Amino acid sequence: MDRLELLLQPTEAAPRYACGGPVPKLTTIPVQAHGLEFLRTVRSRTEALAAPLSAEDQTVQSMPDASPTKWHLAHTTWFFETFVLRPHAPQYRVFDPAYEYLFNSYYEAVGPRHPRPQRGLITRPGGQEVAAYRHHVTAAMLDFLQAEHGARDLVELGLHHEQQHQELILMDIKHALSMNPLRPAYRAARTGTGQPSVPSGWREFEGGLVETGHDGHGFAFDNEGPRHRSWLDSFALAIRPVSCGEYIDFIDDAGYRRPEFWLSAGWDCVNQRGWGAPLYWEMKEGSWHVFTLSGLEPVDRERPVCHVSAFEAAAFAKWSGKRLPREAEWEIAAGALQGIGEVWEWTASPYVAYPGYREAAGAIGEYNGKFTASQMVLRGGCAATPPGHLRPTYRNFFPPDARWMFGGIRLAEDMR
Repeated sequence: MDRLELLLQPTEAAPRYACGGPVPKLTTIPVQAHGLEFLRTVRSRTEALAAPLSAEDQTVQSMPDASPTKWHLAHTTWFFETFVLRPHAPQYRVFDPAYEYLFNSYYEAVGPRHPRPQRGLITRPGGQEVAAYRHHVTAAMLDFLQAEHGARDLVELGLHHEQQHQELILMDIKHALSMNPLRPAYRAARTGTGQPSVPSGWREFEGGLVETGHDGHGFAFDNEGPRHRSWLDSFALAIRPVSCGEYIDFIDDAGYRRPEFWLSAGWDCVNQRGWGAPLYWEMKEGSWHVFTLSGLEPVDRERPVCHVSAFEAAAFAKWSGKRLPREAEWEIAAGALQGIGEVWEWTASPYVAYPGYREAAGAIGEYNGKFTASQMVLRGGCAATPPGHLRPTYRNFFPPDARWMFGGIRLAEDMR
C-alpha cells in the first residue's frame, strides 16, 4: 500500500481561538462512515496531527490524565486490531502480541494493561515501530472493508473513536509543551483575525415536555441514547460563550478570593492548587497572556474563555447572577445559539445514563457506560474537534476539576 496522504490541514484563513485551531461545524460526516475513504481520511489525519512533533515530543507524558502522542497513535490502531481484525478477519496476522498489553486503555474484559500514569515510560517500541504497526493494521483494514463482513458497526465506532483521540492528541501535546520553559509552539501562528465578536444577548425558550437524545438515524455513541422525554421549565441561554474579557472582569473582582461563589470542592481546588486564572494564563508585563498551540500570545478579550473547570464555570455563573445550562436545555437550544464548536461548554448536569440505557455485551460495553460517576457533561465541541465529528446530541464528560481539556462557559437563567 502506498504511503497515505496527509489530509485535512487547516487553511490559513480559518479563524482561531484561545484554544488554537479552526472551528468545526456541528454536522455529521458527509461520507459513508464504514467506507474506505472515511478510513483513509481518519487514519491519515491522525498521522498529520503527529507530523509536526519530534520523537521526544511524541513520547513525553506531562501528567497522568494525558497520554503521549505515540500512545494515541498505537492505541487507535490497537482498537481496530482487537475489536475488528482479530475476531472478524480469519487471515489477519497480529503485528506484535505484546501490544495487546501495552496499548489497551481501560477494557478490563480484554485483559491486563500497562498503567495509565506510566505510558510515558514506553520508550520502546519507538516511533518507527508504531508507524509500521499503523501501516500494517490500516492495510489490513482496507482489505477487510473491500470484502463482505458483518462488523460495520464496529468499524464505524472505531473511526469515531479515533477522531476522539485526534482531539486528545492536541489537548495532551498542548499541556506537554506548556510545561517546557521555552514555550515551544506546536504550529506557527495563523494570519488574519478571528471572527468578529458577537454582542451578548439571550435566547428564550418556553418550557414543557421535550424529547432529547439521539433518534437512531446515523452514527451516535451509545451514551447519546435512547431518546427520552424530560420536563423543562422555561429558560434562557446566552447567545454566545463567555468571553475572555468577561472572565477577566471576574478575576479583577476578586472572583478567585471570594468563597461565596464557589462550590465547596471547587473552593478546595482554588486553595490547594493555587488557582487564580484559567489554565495556561499568566501575567506578563502587566497584561494577561495565554499559552496556545501557537505559543504564548496576549489574551484576546473577544475570544471565548477556555481551559476552565466546571468549578470555575459554576463560580463565574454565580458571580454573574446566572447559572450553567442543564444538558437537555442545551440540546433543545443548540440550533438557535452562536459560537457552538469554539469551546466545550460545561453544563450543570452530572454524567449519568439516560432512562432505558443498556450497555452492549462484551468489552465494547465498557466504552462509555462505566464512567457514569463523578463526572460532568459538556456539550458543543471545541476548536480541536475534528471537522464533522459533532452532533447536537454528543455528550462529552470530564471530572469537574479538569482544565487541560478545552472547556468554556455558556450562561443560562430561569424564566419566571
